[in-house]
Amino acid sequence: MIAVKNYTLQVGDFRLQDVTMDIKDGEIFAILGQTGSGKTVLLESMAGFYEEFSGGILYDGRPVHSIPLQDRRLGFVYQDFGLFPHMKVRANIEYGLRIKGMKRAACEEKSRNMMELLGICHLADRYPGTLSGGEQQRTALARALIVDPRILFMDEPFSALDPNTKKQMYGLVREIHQLFGCTIVFVTHDFHEAEKLADRTAVIIGGRVRRICDSRQLFLEKEDREVMEFLGITAG
Repeated sequence: MIAVKNYTLQVGDFRLQDVTMDIKDGEIFAILGQTGSGKTVLLESMAGFYEEFSGGILYDGRPVHSIPLQDRRLGFVYQDFGLFPHMKVRANIEYGLRIKGMKRAACEEKSRNMMELLGICHLADRYPGTLSGGEQQRTALARALIVDPRILFMDEPFSALDPNTKKQMYGLVREIHQLFGCTIVFVTHDFHEAEKLADRTAVIIGGRVRRICDSRQLFLEKEDREVMEFLGITAG
C-alpha cells in the first residue's frame, strides 16, 4: 500500500534520515516518538506534502507525487483539528465535497449521513469554538471521512482529550476502520495508545525509524538501548 524507500528530508535544522518501511492496505499503523523526533514530518511526507527529498514514497508502486492530489484519496486530521472557525460544523464537514463541485443537495445528504454516523447531528449549526475537544475531534473526522479516503492520516489525534473521551475515540476509530476499510496511520507519543490501537508501530528517534514491530511486542525490545530507554524498558 504505502512504501517508504530510503527517504531522507531536510526541514530547517531537522533531518529525517533514510527511512524505509511498508504499511499494509487496511492496516492501523502508529508512528511513536517524543516531541521533535520527526513523527509529524514523516506523516506529512507520506501524504506527499514535501517536494525536496531523496528516496521515495510510493502508493501501490506509484510515486506519490505522480498521483494528482485529488486522486490520492487522503483524509488528514491534525492535532488541533484544523477546523475553520468561521464555518459552522455542517459547512466544515461539507468543505471537501464543495471543493470537488458536488451539488448542494447531494452535499447536504452526505453530510447528514456522516453526522448521524458520528453522533453529531445536534452540532450542525454550531461554530467550532463552542465545541468540546471530543466534539471537535468528531467534526474533524467527519470532514476527513466524507471524501471517502483510502488512507486516513491523524497527527496526535487524542492528545488534547481527557481520559474518558480518549477511550470513546479509540472505540470510534476502530468502528471507522471496520466501516470504511481505510488504512489508518496515526502519530502519537503515548506508548499504550499505540499498543492498544495499532496493528504495528514504528518507533522514531532523532529522525530515524529505529524499530517496526507488532504493537503487542512493543515492550519486548531488548536490542536497541535508546528504544528501550524511550519505552521505559529495564535491561534484564
